[in-house]
Formats: sequence, C-alpha cells, structure tokens
Amino acid sequence: MNPDATQKSGTGGRSPIEGYYRLHSRVYDATRWSFLFGRTAILQEVAKVAQPKQILEVGCGTGKNLVNLCRLFPEAAVTGLDLSETMLAVARRKIAAPGLRVRLLHGAYSSAFQDVRPCELILFSYALSMFNPGFEEAIATARRDLAPGGCIAVVDFHDTRFPLFERWMGVNHVRMNRQLQPLLAAQFHSFTDRVQTAYGGVWRYFLFVGRKR
Repeated sequence: MNPDATQKSGTGGRSPIEGYYRLHSRVYDATRWSFLFGRTAILQEVAKVAQPKQILEVGCGTGKNLVNLCRLFPEAAVTGLDLSETMLAVARRKIAAPGLRVRLLHGAYSSAFQDVRPCELILFSYALSMFNPGFEEAIATARRDLAPGGCIAVVDFHDTRFPLFERWMGVNHVRMNRQLQPLLAAQFHSFTDRVQTAYGGVWRYFLFVGRKR
C-alpha cells in the first residue's frame, strides 16, 4: 500500500466538523492528550482478545492510533478514515515511516461506505460522540462491515454531572449523555465494558470491546 496516497471514499462533503478540525488540526496532538483518556488502553484491551489482520479506524484524525495499531499488530493492514482533509494531512506525515502498512481514506462513515470490507477490527476513538446525527448508522455500518468473529472497539465520552460542561462540549460538537454505551452493549457481545472517571468526576468516559451478536 502507498502510505502517501489519500483516497476519496465517495461519501465526503463539507460540514461544520470539517471546519472545526481545519482550525484545530495543527494543535490537536499538543492539546488533546490532556483529556482524551483511554486511547492506549483500548488498544491493549483489543490485544487481549484478538490479533486482527484487517483494521479500520473511523475518525482516525492525526493518526496517533494508526501508528500504535501498526506497532501492536505488525501483520495487519491498517486503514484510517476521516472526514477532515487537514487532519489526514497530519496523519500522512506520521505514517510515512518505512514499514507502516497504512491506507488513508477521506470521507464519511455511513451505510454508503464500501471501501473496506470485511474488517477484523473497527476502532472508534473519540469519534462516535461527534456523530450527531449519525452515531446509530455508524454503529450499524460497523456491525455490517465486521468479519465473522471481528471486534468493534470504542473509547469515548460517556457523561458529566455538570450541565455547563455538557453545554461547552456541545459547542465543540461532542454529545455526552450516555447515548453510545447502551447501544453498543445491546448489539455486541462485550469483552470489555467499563466506565471510568476523569478529573475527579468532572466527566466519565467508557471503553468497550465486543463482537457482534
């Protein structure tokens, strides 16, 4: 695979999210480490139950997880999909190292997506909470795209007890009112399903790894 090539998935289009990440792409890695908890832990949870050979990360952003996926699963073919061309530009620089088997796709993940099937692992890392609307369709599409015995892995915001913080996150396109974890638990047999607190309970995030029922 050519790591320098970014392909169009055929489902892209301008959106408020694209504009948001066009502004944030240059500082994303320097700022998000302080509150996107569990991104390393979710990959470790996957490794406990699977050694996937075909991996898709939906909402791959700047490519942090793509590099770690290649290191953790060196035999895997890894694909990263994102709606933001500017975030993918950052990811492209990260995956330029020799030996990384990564393909980048630009577009949206919905029922129209056909570029990677079937997958043994589909990862959502702080992506689904920004699919508003669309998180139900994305989860259903992942269930469709998983190979028999394949795993879905999700780490994302869960909830907060502070309405002001919830509204602020909404300004940043993040919904966090427990909408994701129950839907995943209903559609997948879970290996990992836990909720953890951040900053003394200002908010909670969850980790989920499961196989489709």
